[in-house]
Amino acid sequence: MTYRVFLVDDHGVFRSGVKAELAREAGIDVTGEAGTVADAVRGILTSGPDVVLLDVHMPGGGAVAVLRGVSDGAPRARLAKPPVFLALSVSDAAEDVIATIRAGARGYVTKTISGSELADAVRRVAEGDAVFSPRLAGFVLDSFTGRSPVPEALDPELDSLTPRELEVLRLLARGYTYREIAEDLFISIKTVETHASNVLRKTQQSNRNALTRWAHTRHLTD
Repeated sequence: MTYRVFLVDDHGVFRSGVKAELAREAGIDVTGEAGTVADAVRGILTSGPDVVLLDVHMPGGGAVAVLRGVSDGAPRARLAKPPVFLALSVSDAAEDVIATIRAGARGYVTKTISGSELADAVRRVAEGDAVFSPRLAGFVLDSFTGRSPVPEALDPELDSLTPRELEVLRLLARGYTYREIAEDLFISIKTVETHASNVLRKTQQSNRNALTRWAHTRHLTD
């Protein structure tokens, strides 16, 4: 059986490398790719792949935004079968693993994985298994049993933001307009305005310029 794979990563050179590695593997066909959240959601809903290899950190909300966009658009796209998502990231931070799995990914592996190991992970998630790089599974288990390894936040203002508000904050700090944020996150401009207002209130910043400086000091735009 051949599994159709859609690759999402904002670095073109990395996508090329992954495609070259997977091309050597039997039963795996990379049928699509995207470098942005919006392109990824459109491409996945249009092509209906079996597995999506998904980078975690990208402009526009990253893996969580892609997962939400596909979930929201799936009923309209009438996919024969929803794709399975496998996160492929440089990050092995507990908070990234837990947030991505909670958003709907079936597995999470790091970019240190070999080509053959990645191919095996693709096959396994396509067949219904949950797949994690060594030690990452413990993060998920601890999270769902109430023993989360994520340390308590040392920044109460940042911790008060919801995941969506954090996405809006990052885009605001990168200079995106409200319209651009709405298009990237597949929400209305009015909703963006509401999130932006909440972010300003929760972070106790008086205006967008102050908010941008606040975000940069916390490396939220990296």
